[in-house]
Amino acid sequence: MASPATPETSPRPAAADRPVFLTPEELAELLRLPSVETVYQWRRKHTGPPGFRAGRHVRYNLAAVLAWTEQETGKAA
Repeated sequence: MASPATPETSPRPAAADRPVFLTPEELAELLRLPSVETVYQWRRKHTGPPGFRAGRHVRYNLAAVLAWTEQETGKAA
């Protein structure tokens, strides 16, 4: 019988180490936008946070979104 994987030998990262991916709706909610359409316009114009396609779905990495918001708030200062 094999022993259970320890955190050091586990092939999968711990939940806290995994990236978090947002849907466009979740991104709009996170940024308290009035409409998800703003997120879609950003994507069309290449002006918003970086997103990627996962099949036919668009996802946004939370870490990249937070970095983008820091960059954008730095521009305003």
